[in-house]
Amino acid sequence: MHVRSGRRPSSLPLVLAAVSAVTMLGLGVGGVVTATNSKAPGTARDMHGDPVRLEAPVASAPGARATSSGSGRLSVPSVHLDVPLGALDAVRGRITPPGFRSAYLVRDVGVTPEHAASGTVVVVMHSLRGGGTAPGNFLTDVDRGRSRVATGAAVTVAGVAYTVTGSTLVDKDRIADDADVWGDVPDRLLLITCLEHPDGSPSTQNLVITATRA
Repeated sequence: MHVRSGRRPSSLPLVLAAVSAVTMLGLGVGGVVTATNSKAPGTARDMHGDPVRLEAPVASAPGARATSSGSGRLSVPSVHLDVPLGALDAVRGRITPPGFRSAYLVRDVGVTPEHAASGTVVVVMHSLRGGGTAPGNFLTDVDRGRSRVATGAAVTVAGVAYTVTGSTLVDKDRIADDADVWGDVPDRLLLITCLEHPDGSPSTQNLVITATRA
């Protein structure tokens, strides 16, 4: 397993165990608040600028070095997704994206795009329910319970081109131990978000889209 400098080989399943419990994967995201709260200072916003009501705090953990842009862009043309690519570090087994308008490269899990030939690049993003729109909503077909991104679709991460090879749904309480998901493979990309439910209830599954460098 390729290990970046300073990264523990065992960190990947630990991180994803924590990820399944935070709002990045949809758990605890309550949707869009009413317009009466839309001008509140510090209100989280979705991709359309609408305020997001949080059922649990979404704040970067101290030491995460989280940024919402600056690492290039994530582009999936087939579903009209083109958003800034932020970056963050896992801190004490937690991944906590700070916003709802960007996707986030996990710097200390897998490899960064410039080292794509050496291992798996991991990109995570929020998905919202209740009418909100975050990057993950572009990837999911909620009514059919599957990915909207077809096999063979193009994905670009910070200028590195990938081709989608498939997708899978994994129960959140099982993803950390899923060896099929977490095998560290050169030239591979993982896009991770949650699959929301049509009835608006909290998500119970993660959507994992896999791709290979083109």
